[in-house]
Amino acid sequence: QVQLVESGGGLVQPGGSLRLSCKAPGSIFSIAIMAWYRQAPGKERELVTSIGSFGSTHYADSVKGRFTISRDNAKNTVILQMNSLKPEDTGVYYCNAYKVPFDYWGQGTQVTVSS
Repeated sequence: QVQLVESGGGLVQPGGSLRLSCKAPGSIFSIAIMAWYRQAPGKERELVTSIGSFGSTHYADSVKGRFTISRDNAKNTVILQMNSLKPEDTGVYYCNAYKVPFDYWGQGTQVTVSS
């Protein structure tokens, strides 16, 4: 069973920052599209951002200019830097590694933005 290990969630005030990380096995990380999804209470899981194996990125409109995704290829880790956080960013954030035929998920990490 492939494990994606996430870390970095927590409670932060509006306007604050958090940094999430996700480590994947090297054989997966080197070829996969790595992504972060989130699921707010009562809502469907949504794509937040993704980064391809060559570094191309995609962001949801709601996070553009505030979130940055990056890859540390030496550590097989994808980083999500979240700045200017808003209460609507609250949810469980899931790391995803996708490359046909596989689609792996992390266990999720809670992000709560509240005063």
